Amino acid sequence: MYLTQYTDYALRVLIYTAANQDKLVNIGSIAEAYGISKSHLMKVVTALVKAGFLEGVRGKGGGLRLGKPAEEIRIGAVVRELEPFQMVECMGVNGNCILTPSCRLTGIVNGALQRFLQHLDGYTLADLMNQPLREKLAEPPK
Repeated sequence: MYLTQYTDYALRVLIYTAANQDKLVNIGSIAEAYGISKSHLMKVVTALVKAGFLEGVRGKGGGLRLGKPAEEIRIGAVVRELEPFQMVECMGVNGNCILTPSCRLTGIVNGALQRFLQHLDGYTLADLMNQPLREKLAEPPK
C-alpha cells in the first residue's frame, strides 16, 4: 500500500498542529519545520479544514488548530478523506476493463484495502504523539 505525498503531508500537518495544541500555528511554521513548500501545504490545509480535521482562524493573530480533539481524529478517516484509492483501473470512476463483468480481482483488492483502513481506524492522532515528538515540533512561546 502506498499513500500519496498529499496524505503524508496532511498527516504531518496534523501531527505538527497536535504538538502545538495550546497555540495557533501557521503554514509558514509547518513548512519550515518539515522543509515543504508553503504552496503544497496550502492545498493540504484547505482539504483538512474542509473535512473538519483543522480549524482556520482568520485575522491578525490567526492560524490553525485542530478541528476536534486529537483523540477523535482517526488516522483511517484522514486517509479515506484524502486518498483516491484507485488501486486498479476497474476501481476508478471510468474503469474500462474488458474483464470487469467476470473479474474477481476487484473484490480481493477491495477487501485488502478495507482491512488496511480498518487497521488505521484503530489509531488516532493522539496515538501518534509522544513527548520527544512534541519537543521536536514545539514552537517557541511568543
